[in-house]
Amino acid sequence: MEFKHISVLLDETIEALNIKPDGIYVDGTLGGGGHALEVCKKLSSKGRYIGIDQDADAIAASTKRLEEFSKQVTIVRDNYVNMPKVIKDLGITGVDGILLDLGVSSYQLDKKDRGFTYREDVPLDMRMDQRQTLTAKDIVNEYSEMELFHIIRDYGEDKFAKNIAKHIVMERKDKPIETTGELIEIIKHAIPMKVRAVGGHPAKKTFQAIRIECNHELDVLKDSIDAMIDILNPGGRLCIITFHSLEDRIVKRVYRKNENPCTCPPSFPVCTCGKVSKGKVITRKPIVPSEKEVKENKRSKSSKLRVFERGRV
Repeated sequence: MEFKHISVLLDETIEALNIKPDGIYVDGTLGGGGHALEVCKKLSSKGRYIGIDQDADAIAASTKRLEEFSKQVTIVRDNYVNMPKVIKDLGITGVDGILLDLGVSSYQLDKKDRGFTYREDVPLDMRMDQRQTLTAKDIVNEYSEMELFHIIRDYGEDKFAKNIAKHIVMERKDKPIETTGELIEIIKHAIPMKVRAVGGHPAKKTFQAIRIECNHELDVLKDSIDAMIDILNPGGRLCIITFHSLEDRIVKRVYRKNENPCTCPPSFPVCTCGKVSKGKVITRKPIVPSEKEVKENKRSKSSKLRVFERGRV
């Protein structure tokens, strides 16, 4: 199966990165290399592109896709939370732009043996990095009812989280829950029929929640943004594309804190905390896909791009 992923907000992201031909750019979620290819086309022979991804299939696909730019491109298999170390190990002190596309690739969703899909009956997996030991099956079968409830409520934002967690724990008493199909049936029984009849797939929110927990997606995002802003050169930009409100909230909050880190009470006439702004938020409102893009790629519908620019010293 070919690694397919349509890059969302492609033109908008390339424009927002404000690419300098001789600059250094980092992609923390390289995927199939769609955004990367367009950035590389704008680089001179002195420019450099570092692609990071934890998925072996993505590494193979992007290596092939970026072949013509191999002299300027370095691809590293890692999690983007380790970006500062990756950059340091390559002898780089600062970069001119960073991109994160937090969407799960179409390839990962559609390839049955990856266990992300709720449209097929396949073994529960959902690991972005197949080297890690924790799988969706472990979460479903080993987490307590309370832990499952919190995950489904907080990460899936599902109002039936309590009932779904209860049904999962009840079912696994008889035998382990092994496949996506088994989990889907359990979720269906936990949601009233009249609710299932409207809206999207009943398992969508629970699957999102388990995937986020399995890959520590929100923790990784929270723990990365400050450090990524720190490695930007003056005028460098951080572009993050999110796909659900949980991610978008984190990005918005951390950007705002970096723009205005002052913790002094509003009544203070002058700042005494000494915390200095690291730059400015370029996107007061997120950039969203056009109607044309949504029509051509339904998976782009919930995407939002937010941009932060490092202050000039």
